[in-house]
Amino acid sequence: MTKEPRRRIFVLDTNVLMHDPTAIFRFDEHDVFLPMMVLEELDANKKGMSEAARNARQVSRFIDELIHRLNKQQIDVGIELPGGHRLNGNSNRKPGRMFFQTRLSQPLLPDTLPGHRADNTILEYCLSLQEQHPESRVTLVSKDINLRIKATIVGVYTEDYFNDKTLDDADLLYTGATALPEDFWDSHSQSMDSWQEQGRTFYRVQGPLTKDWSTNEFLFTEDGSNFEAVVRESDEENSVIELVENYYSDHNSVWGITARNREQNFALNLLLNDAVDFVSILGPAGTGKTLLALAAGLAQTLDVNRFREIIMTRVTVPLGDDIGFLPGTEEEKMEPWMGALMDNLEVLTQSDEGGDWGRAATRDLLQSRIKIRSLNFMRGRTFLNRFIILDEAQNLTSKQMKALITRAGPGTKVVCLGNVSQIDTPYLTETTSGLTYVVNRFRGWPHSGHITLMRGERSRLADHASVIL
Repeated sequence: MTKEPRRRIFVLDTNVLMHDPTAIFRFDEHDVFLPMMVLEELDANKKGMSEAARNARQVSRFIDELIHRLNKQQIDVGIELPGGHRLNGNSNRKPGRMFFQTRLSQPLLPDTLPGHRADNTILEYCLSLQEQHPESRVTLVSKDINLRIKATIVGVYTEDYFNDKTLDDADLLYTGATALPEDFWDSHSQSMDSWQEQGRTFYRVQGPLTKDWSTNEFLFTEDGSNFEAVVRESDEENSVIELVENYYSDHNSVWGITARNREQNFALNLLLNDAVDFVSILGPAGTGKTLLALAAGLAQTLDVNRFREIIMTRVTVPLGDDIGFLPGTEEEKMEPWMGALMDNLEVLTQSDEGGDWGRAATRDLLQSRIKIRSLNFMRGRTFLNRFIILDEAQNLTSKQMKALITRAGPGTKVVCLGNVSQIDTPYLTETTSGLTYVVNRFRGWPHSGHITLMRGERSRLADHASVIL
């Protein structure tokens, strides 16, 4: 078996750079080649206020900084890429270099490949590089599945762009809750301390399992004891866990909403915890993500005045064809996207007290304290003492997620809701979604928490449909 060459050549497609502007710096000590067609496509896509257009402009700025004050001879021998040779702690590696296509490629594509599209031009450049550098492995990096298929057919090795993946498999995503083994109390009770403080029960636990726990991770048993707790402190030696608040009963409901299952109870504990500033809730349709977040937000906004108002927003990615221009103000334009908000407000205002007039007055009061905002106008803003609900967060990139969460000022709580199996944005997958990104990055921070809702509670029809369809 032949040994793979140490240095490789990576040819980047346009969509990779428009997805991650820093992609040119992500290939360690290997060389990066940019076809002229990629620069042409970047130029064609730089106009507009979309995230892709901003990324195209950022790539152009990066390249301009790299070639600034270089002559043609210096560019032809390759531009040293900063940072790549310092990765993996190996300073002996030579830094990677970036090359541009400076001459026309020979027509090496088969005659059966129709058209002269940009994809074919990039493929011709890859085949030309294979002839010029037979000692290296030329790899085309693209997020376009069809281009990768065509590349494989004509003999070009190709890969997806993996650097933005938070984890290898979506099934490994942190759920926020762990079932304790049946022998947990036998193996961990010898040195356990328990005490009460301000009406809450705490345990200090030592044992082999504690080193794997994260702060604000929920623990439960399945032996019928209904033991439910949350990790408050954790280190290599021991952990402090606290029994969670019980929101199953009507006398401890949250704006008339009670937890219908274990995960919903955990979610309400996070949403109502003053020490938790960031909450992420994942789950399939019908598990109650939006309803729980709204109920907790209203309880803390109207009942205890912890927040001034609720701000709700979401990514405006249509499920079908776009319906076109929408007239009105920012809030009026966002209303068609906020059907989930209106549906859940009906549930929260369905009390019979006061009749129709009372329900209408309550609905008007709630809508005066709930503001609908567009993601397009978030940059540069700072929200003070707000309860921010970000719905359908699985359609955001990691960069967009960072831009939104960093809008939070003092006293603000951010709640991200989504389902990573319902991504509607091109080039995003379960492992590259911004929601997956924040779940992993915030894990273990004392002021954040995550829970994955498992069981649908919408209706028996919805539950059955989600299983069989």
